[in-house]
Amino acid sequence: MDKNAFEAELKADGFTVIEALKLGERPANHEHGHDHTVRGLVLAGAFTVICGGKPRTYRPGEIFEVAKGVEHSEQIGSEGAEVIVGRKF
Repeated sequence: MDKNAFEAELKADGFTVIEALKLGERPANHEHGHDHTVRGLVLAGAFTVICGGKPRTYRPGEIFEVAKGVEHSEQIGSEGAEVIVGRKF
């Protein structure tokens, strides 16, 4: 899916805050939850979401989602990551 189509889909699904992020390499952060649902599209690099101790790595063209209140952590690989992220409150 391309960036424009993904942003249009986010808006249609009620995601009101949409931003593009360039993230540098980092180890997994502390497990946490959000007061909103997050959905993202990886544009470049690798973005790993860890839920229930199980990591899943997303690569360019793949979409990840973490529901409101779900405890998770994120890790960015050595190549960094570029993502488009939407937040639904």
